[in-house]
Amino acid sequence: MIIRNEGPKDYKAVHAVNAAAFETPAEANLVEVIRHDARPIISLVAEKKGEIVGHILFSPVSLSGHADLKIMGLGPMAVAPAHQGLGIGSALVRAGLEMCKELGAGTVIVLGHPGYYPRFGFSPSAPFGIRCEYEVLEEAFMVLELQPGYLKNASGTIQYHAAFNDV
Repeated sequence: MIIRNEGPKDYKAVHAVNAAAFETPAEANLVEVIRHDARPIISLVAEKKGEIVGHILFSPVSLSGHADLKIMGLGPMAVAPAHQGLGIGSALVRAGLEMCKELGAGTVIVLGHPGYYPRFGFSPSAPFGIRCEYEVLEEAFMVLELQPGYLKNASGTIQYHAAFNDV
């Protein structure tokens, strides 16, 4: 398996993977909007034998009152149903987090499964005083400081790109 940057030739396959992995096409459509409207983004694909079997997207988010902080949001992340449970998602997350570090991001946030993301170092955001702009389960909204202490004295509400309102 190869993890690599997404290219224009991958767009249709990425859409198909996201559409297959989620209950509705909302996440697949979200990827297309974010790809076009947000910068910087990290968009990686997992390729097996020439087939795109996974995708992950990281895009900028903001923390109210702290415009100077460089924070990336993880999501969506999708693996084709026939390839789930094989470590593809984990490989995508690890590669993406490494790229976030290289971009100089100090923190990554995720709204995701609380049984999955802690293995990468994510923990609930509430102890940091960080909330999600959407009503979500507290334990599902998590943060990972890529630079230890990056969120010291920073609290507020995470705001996503407007396209996330449609998911």
